Amino acid sequence: MKIGYARVSTSSQDTSLQIDALKVHGCEQIYEETGSGSKSDRPELVAVLKALRSGDQLVVWKLDRLSRSLKDLISIVADLEGRGVQFVSLTDGIDTTTSTGKLVFHVFGALAEFERNIISERTKAGLDAARSRGRKGGRKPKLTQKQVAMAKAIMNNPERTQTAEEVAEQFGVSRTTLFRYL
Repeated sequence: MKIGYARVSTSSQDTSLQIDALKVHGCEQIYEETGSGSKSDRPELVAVLKALRSGDQLVVWKLDRLSRSLKDLISIVADLEGRGVQFVSLTDGIDTTTSTGKLVFHVFGALAEFERNIISERTKAGLDAARSRGRKGGRKPKLTQKQVAMAKAIMNNPERTQTAEEVAEQFGVSRTTLFRYL
């Protein structure tokens, strides 16, 4: 039996391209999931791995849909091999039933991990360069220092008539945000 697994990283992405390709390949059952490939908590992946039996074929659209790390990918495919389950990655042209497919799988896996590491290194270098130029990442503060001082003065005034919610509304923030600043 051919069983497909489709995954996207975020809910704003769509699995329809993957599902169409899996159906064309002849998958009789398809497990679909939304979540990062680096997370270990992927219930649909766990379910598909449990459902596979000797002689079955696990089909994915691309290697990185199954896993984000080479170590995890090799572990999953080795487990499948040990259970007599074939593995096919459609866009990567990998079929582990052949020795060439096994070789290509290991090479592609290594290259994919290399690419992710390079992207990570570039991102870190870019952030470091921006910090060295005085730029900070993250969201801009909701309140200026002057607004924080005014809010403190209002909140610390023993004769105040405003509630914390009213003070927060006056500064255009939530009560929680006001207390975080105070």
